[in-house]
Amino acid sequence: MVFKGALFDFSGTLFRVESVRSWLGAVLAERGATVADEDFDRYVEGLTTAGALPGGPDPERVPDRLAEVWATRDESAERHRAAYTGLARQVRLPDPGLYDALYDRHKSPAAWRPYRDAAEVLGALHSSGVRIGVVSNIGWDLRPVFRAHGLDALVDAYVLSYEHGIQKPDPQIFHIACTLVGQNPTHVVMVGDSRHADGGAAALGCEVRFVDHLPVEQRPDGLRELGLVP
Repeated sequence: MVFKGALFDFSGTLFRVESVRSWLGAVLAERGATVADEDFDRYVEGLTTAGALPGGPDPERVPDRLAEVWATRDESAERHRAAYTGLARQVRLPDPGLYDALYDRHKSPAAWRPYRDAAEVLGALHSSGVRIGVVSNIGWDLRPVFRAHGLDALVDAYVLSYEHGIQKPDPQIFHIACTLVGQNPTHVVMVGDSRHADGGAAALGCEVRFVDHLPVEQRPDGLRELGLVP
């Protein structure tokens, strides 16, 4: 099938966030803070278990007090921050200011790396006239990440959940994206890593293809293997 439009998820599909270890280490370095190695390892383990890094490992358990905000975290910037800083606060860190600093770090372009074949696949689609959209469940503006990594010029539209108050898999968010790229959903492919969230596009008639949410080094050609371009 020849697609006229292609929609892509962000985290785990086009980009991968840094590891929890790198995330915490970068924030401590920015603040000029030092901790003992054994404490650092303990913080990393706790933050990983808590699922405190957006785009990183899922929480092993969401506390009851955070259940509601967690379920709707991607519908607003305030909920997204509250959910993830709330998870992080389950871990006793040496400085109360670290919780917000960690959250702010994950929004920086330095915290994200594009998958190795992202530029190639997006570039080939763009050159062939396919209209490209990014559809993400997220609580902040990811456009600077695309600009910093040189991919923004290849994207025709961004549909971010917090800007619309709608989360995937709600078909409405995919309808908005198809409208913005100017294509009938039956001529559009949705590419993502979540069968639940990204699979919602199928309700509109989009074809859906999936990649594995893996570290960049472990998925060098996952997008290329989908056969989106000749």
